[in-house]
Amino acid sequence: MITVAIADLACVRGDTGEVIVTYALGSCVGICLYDEQTRIAGMVHVMLPWSKDAMNDNNKRRYADTGITELIGIMVSKGAMKSRIVAKIAGGAQMFGSASGTFNIGERNIEAVEHVLAAYKIPVIARDVGGSCARTLFLHSDTGMAEVKTAMRQMRSL
Repeated sequence: MITVAIADLACVRGDTGEVIVTYALGSCVGICLYDEQTRIAGMVHVMLPWSKDAMNDNNKRRYADTGITELIGIMVSKGAMKSRIVAKIAGGAQMFGSASGTFNIGERNIEAVEHVLAAYKIPVIARDVGGSCARTLFLHSDTGMAEVKTAMRQMRSL
C-alpha cells in the first residue's frame, strides 16, 4: 500500500498491483487519475484551490491547479495519454459549522478540482464529495477502482 500524505501525490503502473490510499480528506479533495489502457494510476491530495492565492509556498501539490497538473505530467511521462485519463474525486466536506462562500474551503476545493480537470478535458466519472464527514480514499492501480470509507458508512466503490 502506498500512502499519499496531505499535499502530496503518488503515481504507479497497475502491473504492480499497488493500492494507493490517502487519509483525512475533510475539506481537502483526493483526485484519482487512471489510464485504463496503460494501467497507470495516480492520486493527489490537495488542500486548497488555487496556487495564485498563496504567498511564498513552494509545495505545488498543496493546490488543485498545480497538484493536478504535476500528476498529469508524471503520468504522461510514464506512458499515459491525457485523452484516456479519467478521474474519480472524493472529499471537499464542510467540517466546521455552516460556513458559506469564501469560508467554505471544501466547496471551493471541489469547484477548483472540477474546473482544472475540465480544462484538461479529463472527465470526472465518479465522485463522493461535500457533506460533513472525513473520508479515506483508496485507488486500486490494477483496475482503476476507487473506494471511499467514512466513519458513518461502510466502504463503497466509486
